[in-house]
Amino acid sequence: MAMDMSKCKITVLQRRFHKELADEFMKDPEGFAPCERFREGQEFILESPFEMPEGFCPWAWGDLRHEVLALTTGSDMPWMKQSGTSIMGCTDWFRPVIFKLERIG
Repeated sequence: MAMDMSKCKITVLQRRFHKELADEFMKDPEGFAPCERFREGQEFILESPFEMPEGFCPWAWGDLRHEVLALTTGSDMPWMKQSGTSIMGCTDWFRPVIFKLERIG
C-alpha cells in the first residue's frame, strides 16, 4: 500500500554567527562569518522527502531530513502554533542556520 506524501517547503529564516564561541574555541576564527551557502528568505520546495534539494548543504540536510519526512507523511509538532510546520536548525553551532519547514500541497 503506497503512502500519500505532501510536498515540503523549506525557508531560510536566519543565519547566525557566534563570534564569541569562534574566538574562544576555534584555532583560526579569522574570516569566519555566517554561512555563505544560504541567504535569508531563500526557499526550497521538496517534491520528495528522500532527496536533498539541489544546492542544499549536506550537513544541514542531515539535520532536517527526519523532520521533513515526519511533516510530509502527515505528522504535526504539538508544540507548534500552526499544524504542518516546524522550526529546525543546522548543528553548525558556530554559524547555525534556522529553517522553517512547512507541509504544502
